[in-house]
Amino acid sequence: MIKVSETAKNKVISLLQEEGKSLENSYVRVSVASGGCSGLSYKMDIVEQAQEGDKEVVDQGVRILVDKKSLLYLIGTTLEYSGGLNGKGFAFNNPNASRTCGCGESFAV
Repeated sequence: MIKVSETAKNKVISLLQEEGKSLENSYVRVSVASGGCSGLSYKMDIVEQAQEGDKEVVDQGVRILVDKKSLLYLIGTTLEYSGGLNGKGFAFNNPNASRTCGCGESFAV
């Protein structure tokens, strides 16, 4: 379903610790919304409970929630994190995307 790279896992843990939260009590909610320069954009939030209809995926101990609509676009995606000089932040390596924008925050299928 959705994978989490080791660097993304470490960054999620770090962010949760800054907020006084833990992997066991929190979820990473990943979704897709209309918008962005390529048509669809990624959203990511830290939440404490699932909503009705959410699909839960666990990889590397990170609990991910995805709504049914977004799941269709995200199957096979890997959540990555880069702390390099060319840009810092989370990125989605999505095999379903036919094109992405330059910043990697939006895509088209």
